[in-house]
Amino acid sequence: MVGEVLEAIRRIGTTGTTMVIVTHEMGFAREIADRIVVMDQGVVVEEGPPEQLFTQPRHERTRALLAAR
Repeated sequence: MVGEVLEAIRRIGTTGTTMVIVTHEMGFAREIADRIVVMDQGVVVEEGPPEQLFTQPRHERTRALLAAR
């Protein structure tokens, strides 16, 4: 079921539709996102393009989230 949902989101993304997606599927987020926002207890702690967040996270919460995957 998860794969079907992710594939549907991929298809919608190719139409140019703007989407806000909340997920812990970090590999999927890295693949499809133009921008990623990391939040901790309702506060934005880091945001930027996927490659920046995945290769050079600035905030400890982002590093912990990525290490947990």
